[in-house]
Amino acid sequence: MNDNRNSIEYKELYAQYSWFRKTYLPVVQQACDEFFLPGFKFELAGISKNINTLMDKEAYFVTKIRIDKQHDMFFRISERAVGIVLDRTLGKSGKRINLNKLTDLEAKVITAFNDYMFNATSQFLSPPPPTLKRTNFDIIHLTFLLKDMDENEVAKFIISLPAVLLKPEEVVSSGDKFNYSDFKTSPLNVVVKVGSTKFTLYDLKHLDVDDIVVFENSDVKKMTMSFKGYEKTINLNPNLGLVMPVDNEGGDNMSGNSSDNLWDSIEVEMDAQFDSVRITLGELKSIEEGLVLDLTSIYDNKVTLSVENKPIARGELVIINDRYGVKIDEVIAQGGANNTSAQVQNEEVSEQTMDSIEEFEQNENEPQFETPEEAQGEFQTQQEGDEDEFDYSDFELEDEDI
Repeated sequence: MNDNRNSIEYKELYAQYSWFRKTYLPVVQQACDEFFLPGFKFELAGISKNINTLMDKEAYFVTKIRIDKQHDMFFRISERAVGIVLDRTLGKSGKRINLNKLTDLEAKVITAFNDYMFNATSQFLSPPPPTLKRTNFDIIHLTFLLKDMDENEVAKFIISLPAVLLKPEEVVSSGDKFNYSDFKTSPLNVVVKVGSTKFTLYDLKHLDVDDIVVFENSDVKKMTMSFKGYEKTINLNPNLGLVMPVDNEGGDNMSGNSSDNLWDSIEVEMDAQFDSVRITLGELKSIEEGLVLDLTSIYDNKVTLSVENKPIARGELVIINDRYGVKIDEVIAQGGANNTSAQVQNEEVSEQTMDSIEEFEQNENEPQFETPEEAQGEFQTQQEGDEDEFDYSDFELEDEDI
């Protein structure tokens, strides 16, 4: 509830800023010029109802001036601002100002300046309401930046006023200042997701150039567009130039070989999405209106295949029957079916896998177990000087995948 109230108050202050700037800033500047002679410049930096954040980690010289029995005004000059003012009016002392060690003369100069500022700014206060007891304690704090034009030093000067005595004008919007048509051709970058499919680790580590991956969770008439965390299904006219003829066995020319390795049979989720795509705000608005979007230009972009946000391969979009597919032209992950040494290693892995399974069956009644990580270390082999063909630890596996 408090957050909602504060939000409303902030919006009101934003709308009132222009009035405070036009009303108070010229008067504050003029009063300073008359009291000290020209040389300082004031600028209204902000309006707030929270004094704690304004005074955080900084000491202030505070002057309280009574308006009536119920209302007061406060003038707060930061320690740094006091030093700037005194250096210019009394001459540089060569020592750092300490508010607790001000001389009587120094304190009188600052107090007299605050009194003069009160007389100049009190003209904007409304007459106090005829109440015996004050019920509204809201205070408006105007934070000014005081700058010494010669020394180029800046510090804070804060005027606090009772809100009940103020009648600020608010800026009222007269309607939209811009037409949608002014921006409909402006481009922005979005992500277009093609689809996803289940893929075994065996097929994943044997992925090779010219292989075709068909995404079961895809539709040639739809894709998903993502922009800054917001996702929307978009309707498309399929590009018939992407259709690839297939034989009776389907449109996937993956090898289809199997492995006795337990880990190789585990399935993971593979996603496909285009590299960053530029569309216009006009096209984005068409999505919201449910129209069919023409994204012919994106078909020339590369598609990246990923598992758990780790890029695996890249390729070109194709259409197999009523599903999207990707023809691989670059394998990012190490290893591949065309790597002869990898094939030899895989055969050794399979032999070791069978030996391990037979040994386990012979000793299944004995209380001896090993973790999947230990089993993984048993199954993998590595030739001297070569890197591992495939590291299963790159991917986190859910229980349902095993």
